[in-house]
Amino acid sequence: MYISHDELKPVENLEFFAKQVVEGFITGLHKSPYHGFSVEFAEHRLYNPGESTRHIDWKLFARTDKLFVKRYEEETNLRCQIVIDRSSSMHFPVQKKLNSKSPNKIGFSVLASAALMNLFKRQRDAVGLSIYSDTVQLHTQAKTSQAHHMRLLWELENTAQPFDERKKESTNAIDALHEIAERIHQRSLVVLFSDLLDTQEHSEELFSALQHLKYNKHEVIVFHVVDRDRELNFDFDSRLHKFVDLETGEELKVNPIELQDEYVKHMTAFENELMLRCGQYKIDFVPVDCSQGFEPVLLSYLLKRKKLY
Repeated sequence: MYISHDELKPVENLEFFAKQVVEGFITGLHKSPYHGFSVEFAEHRLYNPGESTRHIDWKLFARTDKLFVKRYEEETNLRCQIVIDRSSSMHFPVQKKLNSKSPNKIGFSVLASAALMNLFKRQRDAVGLSIYSDTVQLHTQAKTSQAHHMRLLWELENTAQPFDERKKESTNAIDALHEIAERIHQRSLVVLFSDLLDTQEHSEELFSALQHLKYNKHEVIVFHVVDRDRELNFDFDSRLHKFVDLETGEELKVNPIELQDEYVKHMTAFENELMLRCGQYKIDFVPVDCSQGFEPVLLSYLLKRKKLY
């Protein structure tokens, strides 16, 4: 599988407007409410006669009758950690090769991740990659080098290899997210791509893991990647179908019409809970229908952030 430049081109020139206060030493690269001296206050120092009065702390002067200047931490680039669920369920619907127009869930995640990586590279931002199934299989620190970028592209291509039923991989998103939170040591933008199917009966544990990321002052975006017609709406014709669990191999023969109402009710409640709880914890929740292709979803989301921030 080869990720072509043409597949990434539609989003490469959009500026990514991150909500978090970016720490960038490249003046004007990111919009900041602090307008360019620094992002984070560090300490005060005595004012030296003759230097600019721009950063004098006048409130402190009113209390002490002495002139002090605010000092700040040196600014750094935005850091992004892309996190991809590569468990077997993410290969639904099973495809023999990557289809950029109508990808399966893992295909969408890989293409969208590659597009974001290309975008961050143009902005000279650091990107890291974490991939998990039942364990964390890959975790790289965020870097900006060309060699690092090429390695991440190689890892993405490897992740999008066609599904091999002999290598079924289950999911343990909750433990994986806790581990990844412990391994990200600098404040970052964390972008998660997952169907979150293994967390349906463990929503409290899932949001504990997401809060672990928020507690460490990361901004978190959850792309909830599903095939909406088949996985949420259970839209199959009225005849006997054989359904196979891609992670366990378990098979079930049933007429979908007999289960559709109850199934849709359950899945709708699950998605609504995800959306509500993410809103409560100030986590961006982005519902994704992978069959639309990665381009319209990613473009609309980036444009939304551009308007907001």
